[in-house]
Amino acid sequence: MTVTHGDMANTIRALSMDAVQAANSGHPGMPMGMADVATVLFTKHLKYDPKWPEWPNRDRFVLSAGHGSMLLYSLLYLTGYENPTLEEIKNFRQLHSPCAGHPEYIELAGVEMTTGPLGQGLATAVGMALAERLSNARCGDVIDHHTYVLAGDGCLMEGISHEAVSMAGHLGLNKLIVLWDDNSISIDGNTDITTSDDQVARFQAHNWHTIAIDGHNPDEISAAIEEAQQADKPTLIACRTTIGYGAPNKQGTAATHGAPLGDEEVAAARDFLGWPYAPFEVPDEIMSAWRDAGTRSQQAASDWKTAWDGLDSDIRADFERRLNKELPAGLTDAINAYKKQLAAEPKKVATRKASEMALGVINPIMRETIGGSADLTGSNNTKTADMTPVTRDDFSGRYMYYGVREFGMAAAMNGLALHGEYMPYGGTFLVFTDYCRPAIRLSALMKQRVVYVMTHDSIGLGEDGPTHQPIEHVASLRAMPNVAVYRPADVVETAECWLAALEDKERPSVLVLSRQNLEQVRLTHTDDNLAAKGGYVLRDADGKATATLMATGSEVELALKAREELQAAGIPTRVVSLPSWERFDEQDDAYKAEVLGTTAVNVAIEAGSTQGWERYVGRDGIVIGIDRFGASAPAGELFNYFGLTVDNIVNAVKSKV
Repeated sequence: MTVTHGDMANTIRALSMDAVQAANSGHPGMPMGMADVATVLFTKHLKYDPKWPEWPNRDRFVLSAGHGSMLLYSLLYLTGYENPTLEEIKNFRQLHSPCAGHPEYIELAGVEMTTGPLGQGLATAVGMALAERLSNARCGDVIDHHTYVLAGDGCLMEGISHEAVSMAGHLGLNKLIVLWDDNSISIDGNTDITTSDDQVARFQAHNWHTIAIDGHNPDEISAAIEEAQQADKPTLIACRTTIGYGAPNKQGTAATHGAPLGDEEVAAARDFLGWPYAPFEVPDEIMSAWRDAGTRSQQAASDWKTAWDGLDSDIRADFERRLNKELPAGLTDAINAYKKQLAAEPKKVATRKASEMALGVINPIMRETIGGSADLTGSNNTKTADMTPVTRDDFSGRYMYYGVREFGMAAAMNGLALHGEYMPYGGTFLVFTDYCRPAIRLSALMKQRVVYVMTHDSIGLGEDGPTHQPIEHVASLRAMPNVAVYRPADVVETAECWLAALEDKERPSVLVLSRQNLEQVRLTHTDDNLAAKGGYVLRDADGKATATLMATGSEVELALKAREELQAAGIPTRVVSLPSWERFDEQDDAYKAEVLGTTAVNVAIEAGSTQGWERYVGRDGIVIGIDRFGASAPAGELFNYFGLTVDNIVNAVKSKV
């Protein structure tokens, strides 16, 4: 038989509706509607090699409309990736099948990121496209590829899309191509019940090139992709499609969006499409055509490897070190030398300033760091002297002015990290982790080393008041799996927390930093990274300890002062600093028991939610914190008003002795 474009596209439609039907769960509509676009992209334009999925110069394909996951699983299977197998597709959405309900980055090679929360795929792809331009500026045309995004109406409705599209247009990321599944259907019905946006005009206003096509016409699809590849701006291709194309009684309706078609409609679709084959059956001729398509770029990959091997050996070695997330030689020694200097010459600075000082040591050595801030550079202290801005005309810089786009910044940082060779960090106020949270969650899900520099960590920011004073934020971040939260007490702990975050290859870190100046509490040097242990005994009791004071951040200073008064009152007291609960909980039981001790009185002090502290102070322990919103006043007045004082700590201990 002569295999046609229609045969190949219908393979995607059949596999998708069969898998959803077998699972009795899923979204057949988008894969069936975008099958033509995907077929053209994967058989004619996308640069990829299923035998070398991690090829650094491959094109990236991001399924932002992640609910249509069977489109991607079908493509990976058909083009010859090792996984998923046909059996795994038959087990779509079942426990332990890599064919999860939404694509998961770690489950399958060829899945460039975890998608599902709409809009985040598009926003993260902006970071990938940015990474490509950064590496092109550093390595030359040996890094030169496109980033393709398949986005749906929901992706474009989500607010993050506005942040991301604006950012990409401003930077002129011309290697970014968005294929919009313009089918006018959402779960609730036709999109005209919720939106009347002119998306093409919107993208044009954001400095994008735009093309509108029939998404079922392979010639138009191919021509549009070729035009987009030559554009000097990012490109939106509006692909007018019919959702659930091929299901004669349900196509074009919301009924195909998020539910199986049903046995009768699946049978009717087979007749409509001229697909007489059994469920999950792919004829040899069609499979052969798909597998041939999967070999299209093998020569390009081989040629790339030859060109790569011809580069300077130092460039290659450094690039490969970055891909492996290994720290550069000398970084740990430099941090230790810096800590030794601080022990000799103590500094009283805000930990946001301490972070900048630590970055002043890190950034000249660790050249893969890409810093940034959401319009708060001077407040977050995220830019160091050696960093120049990234602009649309110069991608050799290492600092991103993200603008007031907290969520967009966080998602773009995920994209930078996923590209492989960069270690992104970005800052905003801690209270605005509320805006960043969905992207932080994806950082954790995808096990990406992204560092979130969150300053103005408590009521200590003062007069800006309760809208800007975080209360519940540290507790809520601690509740998120696979996130390391650090709240350092001084300039030394801040440097140690930075080093710990950089050493952590498989999770994001949140640095929680103060606006107000803090006394240096670590005055004796040790090469041992105490903060990396999560908790340690900062001051032992003079005599057999009666009380233990536990604290993080700015409240460690209060605990030390309270200890002095308690010791003078004949109550031997020890102080434990707990900058990272996650790190501390990972230590062995003997170490944790040694640090927490067995004193009769345990008191925790933290300028935020008291939730969770009971795990360390015990049922009879005391937690001094804040479980209500803050107020607008100078920081010192607020600490007094909310009871975060030395006197209050001392009295709390005395009440238990």
